[in-house]
Amino acid sequence: MRVVIAEDLALLRDGLVRLLSAHGFEVAEAVGNGPMLLSALVRHRPDVAVVDVRLPPGHSDEGLRVALEARRRLPGLPVLILSQYVEQLYARELLSDRSGGVGYLLKDRIGDVDQFVEAVRRVAEGGTAMDAEVISQLLTRHDRDEPLAALTPRERQVLALMAEGMSNLAIAARFDVSEKAVGKHTAGIFAKLGLPPSDDHNRRVMAVLAYLQSSPSARRG
Repeated sequence: MRVVIAEDLALLRDGLVRLLSAHGFEVAEAVGNGPMLLSALVRHRPDVAVVDVRLPPGHSDEGLRVALEARRRLPGLPVLILSQYVEQLYARELLSDRSGGVGYLLKDRIGDVDQFVEAVRRVAEGGTAMDAEVISQLLTRHDRDEPLAALTPRERQVLALMAEGMSNLAIAARFDVSEKAVGKHTAGIFAKLGLPPSDDHNRRVMAVLAYLQSSPSARRG
Protein backbone atom coordinates (compact mmCIF):
# COMPACT_ATOMS: atom_id res chain seq x y z
CA MET A 1 0.00 0.00 0.00
CA ARG A 2 1.70 3.19 -1.23
CA VAL A 3 1.47 6.47 0.65
CA VAL A 4 2.58 10.06 0.14
CA ILE A 5 3.20 12.08 3.30
CA ALA A 6 3.12 15.88 3.58
CA GLU A 7 4.37 17.47 6.82
CA ASP A 8 6.52 20.59 7.10
CA LEU A 9 8.15 19.68 10.42
CA ALA A 10 11.08 17.47 9.47
CA LEU A 11 11.13 15.54 12.75
CA LEU A 12 7.43 14.64 12.56
CA ARG A 13 7.70 13.88 8.84
CA ASP A 14 10.55 11.46 9.51
CA GLY A 15 8.56 9.91 12.35
CA LEU A 16 5.56 9.33 10.10
CA VAL A 17 7.77 7.74 7.45
CA ARG A 18 9.31 5.37 10.00
CA LEU A 19 5.95 4.58 11.61
CA LEU A 20 4.11 3.75 8.40
CA SER A 21 7.07 1.88 6.92
CA ALA A 22 7.24 -0.26 10.04
CA HIS A 23 3.57 -1.21 9.52
CA GLY A 24 3.92 -2.37 5.94
CA PHE A 25 3.28 0.82 3.97
CA GLU A 26 5.50 1.84 1.09
CA VAL A 27 6.26 5.55 1.44
CA ALA A 28 6.49 6.74 -2.15
CA GLU A 29 7.54 10.25 -1.11
CA ALA A 30 7.53 12.52 1.94
CA VAL A 31 7.41 16.25 1.25
CA GLY A 32 7.38 19.48 3.22
CA ASN A 33 5.35 21.98 1.21
CA GLY A 34 2.23 22.37 -0.92
CA PRO A 35 3.72 22.52 -4.44
CA MET A 36 5.86 19.45 -3.76
CA LEU A 37 2.79 17.64 -2.43
CA LEU A 38 0.71 18.25 -5.53
CA SER A 39 3.57 17.15 -7.76
CA ALA A 40 4.13 13.99 -5.69
CA LEU A 41 0.45 13.04 -5.69
CA VAL A 42 0.05 13.47 -9.44
CA ARG A 43 3.31 11.63 -10.13
CA HIS A 44 2.90 8.69 -7.74
CA ARG A 45 -0.93 8.33 -7.61
CA PRO A 46 -0.65 6.74 -4.15
CA ASP A 47 -3.18 4.53 -2.41
CA VAL A 48 -3.50 7.22 0.27
CA ALA A 49 -2.12 10.66 1.08
CA VAL A 50 -1.43 11.69 4.69
CA VAL A 51 -1.46 15.48 4.68
CA ASP A 52 -0.85 18.17 7.28
CA VAL A 53 -3.29 21.09 7.02
CA ARG A 54 -0.63 23.77 7.41
CA LEU A 55 2.09 23.62 4.78
CA PRO A 56 4.43 26.20 3.24
CA PRO A 57 4.28 28.53 1.50
CA GLY A 58 0.99 29.69 2.97
CA HIS A 59 1.29 28.09 6.43
CA SER A 60 -2.49 28.29 6.83
CA ASP A 61 -4.64 25.72 5.01
CA GLU A 62 -2.26 24.95 2.15
CA GLY A 63 -2.37 21.19 2.72
CA LEU A 64 -6.15 21.00 2.56
CA ARG A 65 -6.33 23.15 -0.56
CA VAL A 66 -3.69 21.03 -2.29
CA ALA A 67 -5.58 17.88 -1.28
CA LEU A 68 -8.73 19.31 -2.86
CA GLU A 69 -6.88 20.16 -6.06
CA ALA A 70 -5.32 16.68 -6.16
CA ARG A 71 -8.76 15.06 -5.80
CA ARG A 72 -10.01 17.17 -8.68
CA ARG A 73 -7.16 15.88 -10.82
CA LEU A 74 -7.32 12.34 -9.43
CA PRO A 75 -10.99 11.71 -8.53
CA GLY A 76 -11.41 9.52 -5.47
CA LEU A 77 -7.81 9.93 -4.27
CA PRO A 78 -7.91 8.82 -0.59
CA VAL A 79 -6.76 11.63 1.71
CA LEU A 80 -6.22 11.59 5.47
CA ILE A 81 -5.84 15.12 6.86
CA LEU A 82 -3.84 15.77 10.04
CA SER A 83 -4.26 18.99 11.97
CA GLN A 84 -3.90 20.65 15.32
CA TYR A 85 -7.28 22.29 14.78
CA VAL A 86 -10.41 21.97 12.65
CA GLU A 87 -10.49 24.02 9.45
CA GLN A 88 -14.22 23.87 8.79
CA LEU A 89 -14.60 25.46 5.35
CA TYR A 90 -12.14 23.34 3.40
CA ALA A 91 -12.81 20.23 5.46
CA ARG A 92 -16.47 20.47 4.50
CA GLU A 93 -15.50 20.87 0.84
CA LEU A 94 -13.23 17.83 1.07
CA LEU A 95 -16.16 15.77 2.28
CA SER A 96 -18.74 17.19 -0.08
CA ASP A 97 -17.72 15.32 -3.24
CA ARG A 98 -19.03 12.07 -1.66
CA SER A 99 -16.30 9.99 -3.24
CA GLY A 100 -15.22 8.37 0.03
CA GLY A 101 -11.67 7.70 1.09
CA VAL A 102 -11.43 10.68 3.43
CA GLY A 103 -10.25 11.21 6.98
CA TYR A 104 -9.59 14.11 9.34
CA LEU A 105 -7.67 13.47 12.54
CA LEU A 106 -6.22 15.79 15.14
CA LYS A 107 -2.47 15.33 15.48
CA ASP A 108 -2.57 14.16 19.07
CA ARG A 109 -4.28 10.98 17.80
CA ILE A 110 -0.99 9.91 16.17
CA GLY A 111 0.19 8.93 19.65
CA ASP A 112 -2.20 5.96 19.55
CA VAL A 113 -0.21 4.10 16.92
CA ASP A 114 -2.63 1.22 16.35
CA GLN A 115 -5.63 3.50 15.85
CA PHE A 116 -3.67 5.84 13.60
CA VAL A 117 -2.39 3.04 11.37
CA GLU A 118 -5.90 1.57 11.19
CA ALA A 119 -7.24 4.99 10.17
CA VAL A 120 -4.70 5.23 7.34
CA ARG A 121 -5.63 1.75 6.10
CA ARG A 122 -9.35 2.46 6.33
CA VAL A 123 -9.06 5.66 4.28
CA ALA A 124 -6.85 3.90 1.72
CA GLU A 125 -9.58 1.29 1.32
CA GLY A 126 -12.18 3.97 0.57
CA GLY A 127 -13.60 4.41 4.08
CA THR A 128 -13.72 7.31 6.50
CA ALA A 129 -11.75 8.08 9.64
CA MET A 130 -13.11 11.12 11.42
CA ASP A 131 -11.90 12.38 14.78
CA ALA A 132 -14.74 12.74 17.27
CA GLU A 133 -13.65 16.31 17.99
CA VAL A 134 -13.68 17.11 14.28
CA ILE A 135 -17.19 15.73 13.98
CA SER A 136 -18.41 17.87 16.88
CA GLN A 137 -16.96 21.06 15.37
CA LEU A 138 -17.89 20.71 11.71
CA LEU A 139 -20.62 23.23 11.00
CA THR A 140 -22.77 23.16 7.90
CA ARG A 141 -25.23 25.20 5.96
CA HIS A 142 -28.74 25.37 7.31
CA ASP A 143 -30.45 26.28 4.03
CA ARG A 144 -30.90 22.72 2.88
CA ASP A 145 -33.02 19.68 3.64
CA GLU A 146 -31.75 17.75 6.64
CA PRO A 147 -31.10 14.13 5.64
CA LEU A 148 -31.07 12.93 9.25
CA ALA A 149 -34.48 14.17 10.33
CA ALA A 150 -36.08 10.73 10.05
CA LEU A 151 -33.45 8.92 12.14
CA THR A 152 -34.14 7.81 15.69
CA PRO A 153 -31.82 9.01 18.49
CA ARG A 154 -30.11 5.60 18.62
CA GLU A 155 -29.67 5.56 14.84
CA ARG A 156 -27.95 8.96 15.09
CA GLN A 157 -25.66 7.59 17.79
CA VAL A 158 -24.79 4.61 15.61
CA LEU A 159 -24.14 6.89 12.63
CA ALA A 160 -21.86 9.13 14.71
CA LEU A 161 -19.77 6.10 15.67
CA MET A 162 -19.71 4.96 12.04
CA ALA A 163 -18.25 8.39 11.24
CA GLU A 164 -15.41 7.65 13.64
CA GLY A 165 -14.73 4.50 11.63
CA MET A 166 -16.21 1.93 14.01
CA SER A 167 -17.41 -1.42 12.69
CA ASN A 168 -20.78 -2.89 13.67
CA LEU A 169 -18.96 -5.19 16.10
CA ALA A 170 -17.20 -2.27 17.79
CA ILE A 171 -20.44 -0.27 17.99
CA ALA A 172 -22.20 -3.27 19.53
CA ALA A 173 -19.49 -3.46 22.20
CA ARG A 174 -19.85 0.27 22.92
CA PHE A 175 -23.61 -0.05 23.50
CA ASP A 176 -23.41 -3.54 25.04
CA VAL A 177 -25.87 -4.96 22.49
CA SER A 178 -25.62 -7.67 19.86
CA GLU A 179 -24.01 -7.09 16.48
CA LYS A 180 -27.33 -8.13 14.94
CA ALA A 181 -29.06 -5.26 16.75
CA VAL A 182 -26.54 -2.80 15.36
CA GLY A 183 -27.08 -4.32 11.92
CA LYS A 184 -30.77 -3.49 12.18
CA HIS A 185 -29.91 0.10 13.06
CA THR A 186 -27.53 0.44 10.12
CA ALA A 187 -30.14 -1.04 7.78
CA GLY A 188 -32.62 1.54 9.07
CA ILE A 189 -30.09 4.31 8.53
CA PHE A 190 -29.43 3.24 4.93
CA ALA A 191 -33.14 3.01 4.18
CA LYS A 192 -34.00 6.40 5.69
CA LEU A 193 -31.11 8.12 3.93
CA GLY A 194 -32.24 6.65 0.61
CA LEU A 195 -29.10 4.57 0.07
CA PRO A 196 -30.04 1.61 -2.14
CA PRO A 197 -28.51 -1.85 -1.68
CA SER A 198 -24.92 -1.90 -2.91
CA ASP A 199 -21.52 -2.62 -1.46
CA ASP A 200 -22.10 -2.23 2.30
CA HIS A 201 -18.75 -0.46 2.75
CA ASN A 202 -19.73 2.17 0.18
CA ARG A 203 -23.11 2.71 1.81
CA ARG A 204 -21.40 3.29 5.16
CA VAL A 205 -19.24 5.97 3.56
CA MET A 206 -22.23 7.66 1.94
CA ALA A 207 -24.16 7.58 5.22
CA VAL A 208 -21.22 9.09 7.08
CA LEU A 209 -20.85 11.85 4.50
CA ALA A 210 -24.56 12.66 4.88
CA TYR A 211 -24.00 12.89 8.62
CA LEU A 212 -20.99 15.18 8.30
CA GLN A 213 -22.82 17.51 5.92
CA SER A 214 -25.92 17.85 8.10
CA SER A 215 -26.50 20.60 10.63
CA PRO A 216 -25.83 20.01 14.35
CA SER A 217 -29.54 20.46 15.10
CA ALA A 218 -30.42 17.52 12.85
CA ARG A 219 -27.81 15.34 14.57
CA ARG A 220 -29.27 16.05 17.99
CA GLY A 221 -32.82 15.53 16.76
